[in-house]
Amino acid sequence: MSGTGKSSVLAELARRGHRVVDTDYGDWIEEVSESGGTERLWREKAVEALLDDHAGGGTLFVAGCVANQGTFYPRFDAVVLLSAPADVILERVATRETNRFGRAERERATILRDLDEVEPLLRADATAELDTRASLDEVADALERIAATSRRR
Repeated sequence: MSGTGKSSVLAELARRGHRVVDTDYGDWIEEVSESGGTERLWREKAVEALLDDHAGGGTLFVAGCVANQGTFYPRFDAVVLLSAPADVILERVATRETNRFGRAERERATILRDLDEVEPLLRADATAELDTRASLDEVADALERIAATSRRR
C-alpha cells in the first residue's frame, strides 16, 4: 500500500546487507488493458526468474502491490502487510521526497479507496502484519525476525 513505508524499510534492509527488490521500480510490472481501464501486474516470468535465481541464497525481501501477487505466495516464506492509519499515510505521501504519487487529490482518493477495498484482501492473505508507525529500526528488526523464523519452518 502506498505510503506505508515499504521503500524506507527496504532501504534499511539493504543497508543491513539483505537483498531487496521493490517491484514498483525497474521492469517488474506491466500495465494490462482490461475493460474499464488498466491493471498493474507483475511480469510473471521476471518474478519467477528472480525467485528461481535466489532459491536458498539468503534472505530476499520483495515489495509491491499488484493484482497477481498472490500467484507467488506459495513461493514466499512469509507475506507481510505493512500498514498504517489513513491519516499517517496521507501525511507521508504529502511530504515524501522520493515519490510524488499521492500529492494530487485524485491520487489521495485512490489511496483511500485502496485502503478500504484492497488492504482487507491483503490482510486476509498475509502471514503477518506490521504497523509502520513504529520506528524504521523496529520495523526492519521485525521483518528480520519474521524471515529468520520462516526459514526455520
